[in-house]
Amino acid sequence: MSLLDESAPDAVRATEIPLRRNRDFLLLWIGAGVSMLGLRASVVAYPLLMLWYGNSPIGAGLVGFAVLLPQLVVQLPAGALVDRWDRRRLLIGCDIAGLLAMGAVVVMLAAGRLWLPALMVAAFIDGSAGVCYRLGERAAIGHIVPPPQLPQALGQNEARSQAAGLLGQPTGSGLFTLGSWVPFGFTAGSHLLALVTLLFIRKNLQGRRGAATRNIRAEVIEGMRWVWRQRFLRTAVGLIAGSNLLFQILVLTMSLTVKEHGGSPLSVGLIGLVGGLGGMAGALAGARVVERVRLFTVIAGALVVWTVLMTPVALVSAPLVLGLLMAGTGFAGALMNVVVGVRQLRITPDALQGRVNSVFSLLSFGMSSAGAFVGGVLLSAIGTRATAVSIAAAMGVLALIAVVAPAMREDTLAESRQDLDPAHGA
Repeated sequence: MSLLDESAPDAVRATEIPLRRNRDFLLLWIGAGVSMLGLRASVVAYPLLMLWYGNSPIGAGLVGFAVLLPQLVVQLPAGALVDRWDRRRLLIGCDIAGLLAMGAVVVMLAAGRLWLPALMVAAFIDGSAGVCYRLGERAAIGHIVPPPQLPQALGQNEARSQAAGLLGQPTGSGLFTLGSWVPFGFTAGSHLLALVTLLFIRKNLQGRRGAATRNIRAEVIEGMRWVWRQRFLRTAVGLIAGSNLLFQILVLTMSLTVKEHGGSPLSVGLIGLVGGLGGMAGALAGARVVERVRLFTVIAGALVVWTVLMTPVALVSAPLVLGLLMAGTGFAGALMNVVVGVRQLRITPDALQGRVNSVFSLLSFGMSSAGAFVGGVLLSAIGTRATAVSIAAAMGVLALIAVVAPAMREDTLAESRQDLDPAHGA
């Protein structure tokens, strides 16, 4: 059964309402966006707090580890909880947990105390709440947006994520200059606002389902098996995971290239800014591409474009040129995220949405983490130019796989449209 099988008449009637007038979508979009920005700001503020007030580089690393650890250890069980529990209550619980954790940090810092273990616990709780919230929101989107508007909705969500990534660094560091507790107070406020928006959403955020009869471990395994049985998703997630590893190496390579040629950290920030703007543009273009271009063309095309844009990195060092190259890769990446995301939402049963999304997220973050390590080793061993050539060649291999893999050459656009038919699916 497809996610879109339920309440089809209501969905058809809802197509007359544009997203900008879809009250429930706007509430969820705004609440999730503000909450995401708050989390990004606090992630930036944690190491600043330990370096400026704790005088502890080790402490900065530990608290940074605590806030990112949930991305590895919480994803899969969180996906199962999204599919098992009432999603509205789960999202509300995530905001309450984040609000309490950040409120405790504000109270501690306002009292003039800085205790690393307490900060790590709060960071882990807030990071875990963020993981659960993101998975729950992604699974719920199909219940507040009619099927024809899914591409536009996911495009706006992707653009929102890109914007939060761009604004998180200056927001966190800027608020930190006003006071050690201010960025965490901002994050607490973002959770409160997201909580209020959830209370005003009218629609159900999930379909009907029976009571859970199995343990979390069995449900996690079920989600992983379902992904493995889908030829397209299995191949696509492998290609995306591999490209994420290479992109993390690319970012490190560009940063070191700028440093070796006398550039400043501001130049590195410029590259990230221009790349983020490219990502926002790609996200907004995704809605127009979904129904016009085959998935095979988008994915294979993105990998080919990435290969072409990575190749000059070995030859140039100007921050502006590197930024333009990053903008191109960001555009293609965000575009592919939207197109693949729409396909995944359309073919995944509602009862598996959380778990399938968690598999994608875990592989994405896990490979990015591995890329940071591999990139450091490569740059230390063979230098920036050879590393740039190596990752361009590796991306070319991924592009070749996308072109020749049978699963990627299926008529996935036709299959996506079949999923829109309420009679389609078991």
